[in-house]
Amino acid sequence: MKTISKNMRCKPQARVGIKQYSCWQYLTIFTVLIFLLISMLPNIYREQIVLQVSNKYEPAQVVSAKKIKKILSKEGFSVNSISSQENSSNIIFDTESDIGIAEKILIGKLGDSYTVKQIIKNKMPLWLKRIGAEPIKLGLDLSGGVLFILSVDVERAFSEKIQLIEQTIKKSMKSSGVYHSKVSINSQNQIVINLQSKNKFKQVVLDMQKQFPTLTVQFLNNKTALIFYSDAEKVKYHQEVMSQVLTTMRGRIDELGITEAVTQRLGKNRIRIELPGVKDPKEAKATIGATATLDFYQLQAKSNKAFKLTNGESVNVAPIPIFSGEHIINAQAGRDEMGIPLVNLVLNDIGGEKMLKFSSENIGKPMASVFSEYYQNAQGQSEKVSRVISIATIQSQLSARFSITNLSSFQEAKKLALLIRAGSLTVPVTIVKQRTINATLGDTNIQSGMLALALGIALTLLFMVIWYRRLGLIANCTLLLNLLCLLGLMSLLPGVVLTLPGIAGFVLTVGMAVDSNVLIFERIKEEKKRGRSLALSVEYGYRNAFATIFDANITTLVTAIILYTIGYGAVKGFAITLGLGILTSMFTGVFISRVLTNLFYIRSVSKSNCSGRS
Repeated sequence: MKTISKNMRCKPQARVGIKQYSCWQYLTIFTVLIFLLISMLPNIYREQIVLQVSNKYEPAQVVSAKKIKKILSKEGFSVNSISSQENSSNIIFDTESDIGIAEKILIGKLGDSYTVKQIIKNKMPLWLKRIGAEPIKLGLDLSGGVLFILSVDVERAFSEKIQLIEQTIKKSMKSSGVYHSKVSINSQNQIVINLQSKNKFKQVVLDMQKQFPTLTVQFLNNKTALIFYSDAEKVKYHQEVMSQVLTTMRGRIDELGITEAVTQRLGKNRIRIELPGVKDPKEAKATIGATATLDFYQLQAKSNKAFKLTNGESVNVAPIPIFSGEHIINAQAGRDEMGIPLVNLVLNDIGGEKMLKFSSENIGKPMASVFSEYYQNAQGQSEKVSRVISIATIQSQLSARFSITNLSSFQEAKKLALLIRAGSLTVPVTIVKQRTINATLGDTNIQSGMLALALGIALTLLFMVIWYRRLGLIANCTLLLNLLCLLGLMSLLPGVVLTLPGIAGFVLTVGMAVDSNVLIFERIKEEKKRGRSLALSVEYGYRNAFATIFDANITTLVTAIILYTIGYGAVKGFAITLGLGILTSMFTGVFISRVLTNLFYIRSVSKSNCSGRS
């Protein structure tokens, strides 16, 4: 019998049939992997909430650390550290739950001369900041924040629109020389037109219909007609109003600088707004809950329409505004040459034409700027409160750019500019529910979710090692890389927010990733039982399992897309994580797993077979 010498090398028969990746394929796979791992790194560095104290009027005067520590110590707060910089002092607490209470105490003790606010600092290395890497944005249930439920009074808005149309019809008929007429609104919000003259009646009504093409005209007799919105037009108006409110709310949230907010329609007349990371809801409530609009009126002594000034006096104005806030496209607060606060406005083409025509015909005459807001009274009904914030004399012909002057303070000018810039709301919107979620609750959710994820991963890793041995180790490496890649991908994509259901999506992703490896490894076992070599078993195992893995993942991906499209809130958070997890599972379960199998499993088994033969 022939023997094999110990010094003789084993022939590389075991590697016959191995699908070898080319250099560019290896390079592509490892480049994508490294890119996703780098994108994941910012999540290691936890953000820290810091309380910042600064002087409003004299920034150079910084409150000493000793004074701050003394104030907080008296109230029983434990401070981690206090550092003073050029224009502010920063306070770090042992527990984040103390920050909100300490902020209120410092505001009360230091007075109005100082600004106390919460800022977020990140300990991320400078090189990660320079490449623009950011951690995953956390949702409301994980980072804490504020939840608002808004109610939109569409019926009230519709009634006010009908009243405006009624005033416009009266003005048009008067300017056309049509007298001895009566225009009123009945209980069904229909405009009733009565004329004594039969000759002009139909022509006048048809002219009104041309002016308002969306309205329906119904002639009752030779002297009476109804002008009203049809049921279809009412539904269309309702949809337009809700769409306008949603757009305006999103604009206001952008003005607040909150990029992870969720703004969604609930039912027929309600809107849900989630503001993650907002610690003090006062500013958000003042901006979001303000149903503000700005109208410009001509002063008219003989008029039934009047508004109050800030000093309590009243002024009469024309029944129809010259133009309203919907024609304003930009607003910025500023000061004139004398340092008096003002708001610089920019109008669209329609508003510019109206302003040009009015100002050229009324030079030397006053114009009133009327600011209107809706409030909810004790009975839960919307009440409109309007006040004249400025009366200015038109000095020259104006166009699309002009200023509102005579404002009481610069803070009022800034607030007015923000509300106008974010979008005026002509519809009554009230906050019917407000809920503040503490960051501590978010931390508890994160800990519970991560505990479930860690337990699921640990049991999965243990099972794979026991059942598949060396292949199980490769599957475990692939699984861990999959989770890291998923973190990196979620950090990389803008608009992706991690929620508590999203963590459930992580757990499901673990199962999907392991399922791919189980399919492949079971195929490899079957091929080995048929007597194929190790290399061919691996080749056929990956090749035959790919179609099944692809079909299973694509069907799940379609489900995730449908959930994201029709769902909202928690459902969307789950769908995002599930969908992205499927993509990373396909990448790691098929490509990375194959690379690791080629590089480590087949070679190690071949070497052990060679040593055994020796």
